[in-house]
Amino acid sequence: MHSWSLDDMPDLSGTTAVVTGANSGIGAVTALALARSGARTLLACRDPERGRAALDAVRRAAPGSDTRLVRLDLADLSAVAEAAGHIAKEVDGRLDLLVNNAGVMALPMLRTADGFEMQFGTNHLGHFALTHHLLPLLGEEGPSRVVTVSSLAHRVGRIDLDNLNAERGYDKWRAYAQSKLANLLFTAELQRRAQATDKQLLALAAHPGLTATELWQTGPRLAGRTWAAQLERATRLCTQRASAGALPTLYAATLPAAPGGSYYGPRHLGGTRGGPASARTSARARDMDTARSLWDASADLTGLARDAI
Repeated sequence: MHSWSLDDMPDLSGTTAVVTGANSGIGAVTALALARSGARTLLACRDPERGRAALDAVRRAAPGSDTRLVRLDLADLSAVAEAAGHIAKEVDGRLDLLVNNAGVMALPMLRTADGFEMQFGTNHLGHFALTHHLLPLLGEEGPSRVVTVSSLAHRVGRIDLDNLNAERGYDKWRAYAQSKLANLLFTAELQRRAQATDKQLLALAAHPGLTATELWQTGPRLAGRTWAAQLERATRLCTQRASAGALPTLYAATLPAAPGGSYYGPRHLGGTRGGPASARTSARARDMDTARSLWDASADLTGLARDAI
């Protein structure tokens, strides 16, 4: 069976895409592939210096592409709103693709600028707020997609609506799994809401399997554990490259017949590596009552309207 690759991506000329966390790893590969396929591509990055380096790299690898940089700090809701405003000015009233890719993993206990637990605040609430602000640009003048990157870790995640911000105890891996489950519940609820409107909007999700990115080293480095960072680097021996890990995201972003609400990941070895295919979600990720409750809680936490869509 033919395995989908970058060569199967369609011509994206005339479309506009935003990729969060586009300065490294899966985000960098995703942004470059979209730019090479003709999309005007906005790299949404937290660190300006690394963002400029990523932008230069894309322009070198895809000469003639229309690529731009937007500063986005998902851990600061005011910065998210500001970034959304910049994006709106850049895209001429229409956004075809939003890739919610950026994330953090297994951090020591930290809080965002708004006081949220860092992993839930960055991985879920930051992207929830960004998508919310960009809704007027999505699916109004033609088909649009929102692709949110989750993780195999969602399978062990639980949503504790009474302790979303870890006021009563913190475990870095439980917090990560909760944030990745939240990504899938957000996708499901966004798709449900889009179907109930006239928007031509598809919400989809993807996961990279076991892919070697900087996520594996950030947590131990912030905790000051050199030995742990070295152990995490050793995981690269059993992971695939970012160029492979990005394929499910690009598949979800560009597959013409992809149904809304779909979830994609690597097809082999329990979803850890290989070409993209439909992926399995946990029963909790399909709990629409929890999806609706999480949406409302997220809107309340971010100060945004529950019924924006």
